[in-house]
Amino acid sequence: MRRRLVTSLICLTVVVFSGERGGAFPYPDRAKRGMVVSAHPLASEAGLAVLKQGGNAIDAAVATTLAISVVEPASAGLGGGGFLLVRLGNTGEVKALDFRERAPLAATPKMYLDAQGKVRPKASTDGYLAVGVPGTVAGLYDVQHHYGKLPWKTVVAPAIQLAAKGFPVSWRLADAIAQQKTLQQNPAARQIFTRNGTPLQPGDRLVQTDLAKTLTTIANDPQSFYTGKLAETIARDMSTNKGLITLTDLKRYHPIWRDPVCGNFRATRICSMPPPSSGGVHLLEILNILGDTDLNAMGWHSPDALHLMVEAMRIAYADRAVYLGDPDFVKVPVAALISPTYAKQRRQEIDPQKARSASQVRAADPETLKRFGKESHDTSHLSVVDSAGNAVSLTFTINLGFGSGVVISGTGIILNNEMDDFAIAPGIPNAFGLVGGEANAIASGKTPLSSMTPTIVTEKGQLRLVAGSPGGSTIITTVLQVVLNVLVYDMNARQAVAAPRLHQQWLPDQLMVERQGFDRLTLDDLHRRGNQIKERSSWGNADVIVRYPDGTLEGAADPRGEGAAYGY
Repeated sequence: MRRRLVTSLICLTVVVFSGERGGAFPYPDRAKRGMVVSAHPLASEAGLAVLKQGGNAIDAAVATTLAISVVEPASAGLGGGGFLLVRLGNTGEVKALDFRERAPLAATPKMYLDAQGKVRPKASTDGYLAVGVPGTVAGLYDVQHHYGKLPWKTVVAPAIQLAAKGFPVSWRLADAIAQQKTLQQNPAARQIFTRNGTPLQPGDRLVQTDLAKTLTTIANDPQSFYTGKLAETIARDMSTNKGLITLTDLKRYHPIWRDPVCGNFRATRICSMPPPSSGGVHLLEILNILGDTDLNAMGWHSPDALHLMVEAMRIAYADRAVYLGDPDFVKVPVAALISPTYAKQRRQEIDPQKARSASQVRAADPETLKRFGKESHDTSHLSVVDSAGNAVSLTFTINLGFGSGVVISGTGIILNNEMDDFAIAPGIPNAFGLVGGEANAIASGKTPLSSMTPTIVTEKGQLRLVAGSPGGSTIITTVLQVVLNVLVYDMNARQAVAAPRLHQQWLPDQLMVERQGFDRLTLDDLHRRGNQIKERSSWGNADVIVRYPDGTLEGAADPRGEGAAYGY
């Protein structure tokens, strides 16, 4: 009976979400040989085409990512950066690549403060000063060079075609263009995304000729972005407009291979992104706090199960605010934070009938952490699996919608505003409401903290699922709920990404829930326990690929977005 009720609730939710603004319902796709899921059908088609040409999951992921850079310009692109996990089918090894943006060499801790030490409004989000050194091109070339099968030019080709020939603007992209007023202030952006100042409308064709030329240059020489004519163009535009990125910054940039953070949850092995992303650490911390609690017996989305999940989120985000940062600059106690023993201790703090306020939840004391092990909203995610068991989970971004609102003239490259992800002043929230301290303070050449959580799960040595999502500070909890929906509640791919979500990040002290996603009795119960509930429109744009024991792949894109799962 409970399982039938769960399924009914999920189906109702999917209908509500898919009906909004006439979005298409993305039924799950099943396949045996390969699967690509991304935030846009044209990008998923590009990845699938590469698989069918004999490419592996890495080739397809790079092609899909570059295509997203064309068709989802508000969310991610060549002027941004990100993280990826790759699983190698022949060995089962999981590797993590950090191609996140970095602070320019001229960046300083107080660069966004005025003479009185107060934060200058929008200085870290709008314009040239908000831009971190982009890493997307370097990261994609590095992973494809090491693990791809096809020529580099072949995987870039679909994106070139999409940029040169254009594609119809969706309602989602049209909304993003209309809402981002900074595009009107940048001549190059205005030329691309408006018609004489009028934002592109749904159905208009978006042709990006300059971006097609840039992608062609990158196809012939990916290093041009960092050491060649593209780099010179970027540096020159920066200098003219008082930005900080120089040719030296671009030449110094290189992606970093890091060890993923991995831990056991029930019968599975969860691997995700390590610092400078907080995603993997706190995904595992929350899962460890949940531990072996019989969530199934409590019931899906029962008040008791949700209460435990929410309190675990509070603890993890309190730890995040204090301890997480760039591991090349600060010591991050990863082993302690993902320790099951540490999680068991923190779980004992949770009152099963009462929520704690933010003031009652604190990050662990440093001395306490020493006991637990020694150290050894816009954004886009895509997941790819091939027949050899290779898998890629990749999340990349330009941060807020259309990043800094800056397009480098003559290139079509939209630049990020990733500097806002630093703690620009102690206790001052960023655009996602997250606060931070010294660990995530601005420093020359430093990488800002992220919440991106590309995740790969295995079971008994076999691939089990690949997942991730955009959504700023909500990414970690979105991926958490997708993973629990599959592993604990036995949902299929479509159900797992469609199910209603909630989010608690310690500060601000409120429990975010998706409007119409939870029944009133449940919300009343959570409120009675002490939660300050804020109902809001849906968030995230998750995707997942689930692999079944017979080798069948099932993929689904979030009905909150316009993505697609394609397999063969």
